[in-house]
Amino acid sequence: QVQLVESGGGLVQAGGSLRLSCAASSIFRINAMGWYRQAPGKQRELVARVTLDGSTNYADFVKGRFAISRDNAKNTVYLQMNSLKPEDTAVYYCHVDAFFGSNYWGQGTQVTVSA
Repeated sequence: QVQLVESGGGLVQAGGSLRLSCAASSIFRINAMGWYRQAPGKQRELVARVTLDGSTNYADFVKGRFAISRDNAKNTVYLQMNSLKPEDTAVYYCHVDAFFGSNYWGQGTQVTVSA
């Protein structure tokens, strides 16, 4: 059974840091792993993504503040979030692209940044 287990969300003051983790299990041939977010009343948007070979891409609004990494041996992706702003408040979702066209979403973890 496919599982994406997310952790690390919470409440933090502006300027603070959080680290999100997402561990994937029972997914065959993982390719890219990434994080998306969705704020109330807004569409889900890409935050950061890392491919199997380590190539990364970031949304402009997190460049220089967030860093994505992955541990292929553990099928785990991380998102280190620094210098958090109130506008970063959202539900953050882990996403996994597998080879052969499958993709999967985590259940989401709430990140709240207070002013």
